[in-house]
Amino acid sequence: MSTNKINAELLAKMFLAGAKNLEVKKEWINELNVFPVPDGDTGTNMTMTIMSAVKEVNSLENMNMYDLAKAISSGSLRGARGNSGVILSQLLRGFTKGVRDHEEVDIFTLASALEKAVDTAYKAVIKPKEGTILTVAKGAAEKARELADESDGTENLQAFLEDVISHAEYVLSQTPEMLPVLKEAGVVDSGGQGLVAVLRGAYDLYMGKEIDLTFEAPKGSGIIKVSKEIEKEIKFGYCTEFIIVLSAPMPEKEERSFKEFLNSIGDSIVMVADDELVKVHVHTNEPGVAITKALTYGSLSRMKIDNMREEHQERLFKNAEKLAQIQKAEAAAKEPAREVGFIAVSIGEGFGEIFRGLGVDYLIEGGQTMNPSTEDMLSAIEHVNAGNIFIYPNNKNIILAANQAKELCKDKNIIVIPTKTVPQGITAIINYAADKSVDENRKEMESAVQSVKTGQITYAVRDTHIDDKEIHQGDIMGLGDHGLLSVGNDVIAVTKDCISQMMKEDAELISIYYGEDFSGEDADIVAQWVADTWPDCDVEVNAGGQPIYYCIISVE
Repeated sequence: MSTNKINAELLAKMFLAGAKNLEVKKEWINELNVFPVPDGDTGTNMTMTIMSAVKEVNSLENMNMYDLAKAISSGSLRGARGNSGVILSQLLRGFTKGVRDHEEVDIFTLASALEKAVDTAYKAVIKPKEGTILTVAKGAAEKARELADESDGTENLQAFLEDVISHAEYVLSQTPEMLPVLKEAGVVDSGGQGLVAVLRGAYDLYMGKEIDLTFEAPKGSGIIKVSKEIEKEIKFGYCTEFIIVLSAPMPEKEERSFKEFLNSIGDSIVMVADDELVKVHVHTNEPGVAITKALTYGSLSRMKIDNMREEHQERLFKNAEKLAQIQKAEAAAKEPAREVGFIAVSIGEGFGEIFRGLGVDYLIEGGQTMNPSTEDMLSAIEHVNAGNIFIYPNNKNIILAANQAKELCKDKNIIVIPTKTVPQGITAIINYAADKSVDENRKEMESAVQSVKTGQITYAVRDTHIDDKEIHQGDIMGLGDHGLLSVGNDVIAVTKDCISQMMKEDAELISIYYGEDFSGEDADIVAQWVADTWPDCDVEVNAGGQPIYYCIISVE
């Protein structure tokens, strides 16, 4: 069933269907990231952004176009995280401005709204890059304008929507021709793919496809919101996952028998089987027993065992720390407002200690593994009792969200220092001088950041080809500010090579921040090598405690 005009009720359902399609495909979209890092998160960021708007739409009591537009715009703006999420929120903001004053929308209104969406999103990005989500959105808008201009008013809306979305998909397919890095990696733009998922989901509902519009309760970021969690016994302590590569197809009777066996040793069973593979998830106290049984059916891959009791205790500990941070901020709020305050995004307890030691008032835990949202930024701003607040995003994928929070904050002067890495953030705040004005400090910090080179050591989650280097799943990668610096099989060797690639003649200090999967002893080995190789350069070793990245290195 379709109609030539869309009212608020139908548009709301189309929006929800688009969000649902994005949610379903988020992991696939994550895998389209050019760099095969373990924290590729475009799909996750876009999904969490749109889910914030879904929550607002589902809470509407009176469904009309104006209130619907306000819910979508406000929800997505405040929930935006990551560059792709912020751009999606700006697209939704512009689109809703174009439809909010209409009781129903037709092809002319839709064409104008898509143009406004693109204009709003392009203005939000300082240096728009073609071959991205922006290009896909622009292609859809241009096709919509072309069709609207050719229409005599009797155009079939179904055909209009299909042509616009098909053109968006075509533009998406061309993004590798616009960005060589996409072509080399063999992927299309992940943000553009996310946008197409939203459009296609909305169109499917318009065409009458049955779509489940119920959503899981969105998981909180855990960044600055703290729940008073009650300690409770965990019956089965090990979350165990693996894939069985079957020696022979598993008969249905044997499949039931294996599932019954898993139920006898645990709970939370998820088992999906086909003729070649069986994917298993079970909570149990006997992971070895589950694995031994599974080996009778074939070989195992992607094995993962997590101690949920340890994770539970760690979560309680971290929540207590965050609660103490909030209580400290609330106590400070009762004092007269200070002139200047500081907020930093941090990753790992070690980095947190460094920032606290440098005088940062509020830490937002996030960084690469979980980009904080605009709402998280606004909440942090609220907890800092100062008239002028410096924010250090410390990640290129968080700067847009910080700037969006700045635009939404009306009662404080927010200064976003565009730090792209944690070492840049440390250098920036070290260069703060209390006897200088806010603007003088901004200029000093932005200048100091330019002298910092950053390297990050992590591992590849898939095979790919980048910067003329072959990368295989499991390889160790050294990433610099502008691309891949080193690839190999040994963490220490890649770390050394990465530092060599980063070194410059006037370097005075090399800092090594080792993560949770890299020992202090290994960091000292690298530090000694640095001292022997560049005796005129100072070297420091610090425990960063960051996940995912074995080492983060800065050269100044």
